[in-house]
Amino acid sequence: MSLSLLYRILKICLLALGLVIIAGTIYGVFFRAPAGHTPAGQLTAPFEGGEGQTFTGIGRLRIPTADPQPGMVMLFVSFIYYPEDRAFSEELVLRIRDFREIITDYIGSLSVADLQRLDEEGIKAEILRRINAILRLGRIETLFFSDFMIIR
Repeated sequence: MSLSLLYRILKICLLALGLVIIAGTIYGVFFRAPAGHTPAGQLTAPFEGGEGQTFTGIGRLRIPTADPQPGMVMLFVSFIYYPEDRAFSEELVLRIRDFREIITDYIGSLSVADLQRLDEEGIKAEILRRINAILRLGRIETLFFSDFMIIR
């Protein structure tokens, strides 16, 4: 293969790459979602100055109970936060490990009978109180349990 043919092939590749970059830029400028647009399926709530989003960073927890033969609690905790408040959003991300520990310590200190005796709202209120006690830059208003199962 001659050197001249190799240069032609490289020029064609360079031209094609340039066209792809230009086309992508035009697409991004003219066809991207407008600022403040919420993707389909994302939970939001109204808030002065912005929209709330669901914080799901705590994830699904599997917590053994305090019984002699422990049961298992499966729990997924979420709450609404406002990403416009960047300082509080950063604090939430930095505290995920603390949130998991608070929830695990509280649920793990209860027996299956205690958990069944307490209603879900009482459990949420106590966890919310403990979480808000460690937060410095804001407060969480409501916790949501999308899964809350007690397995014996």
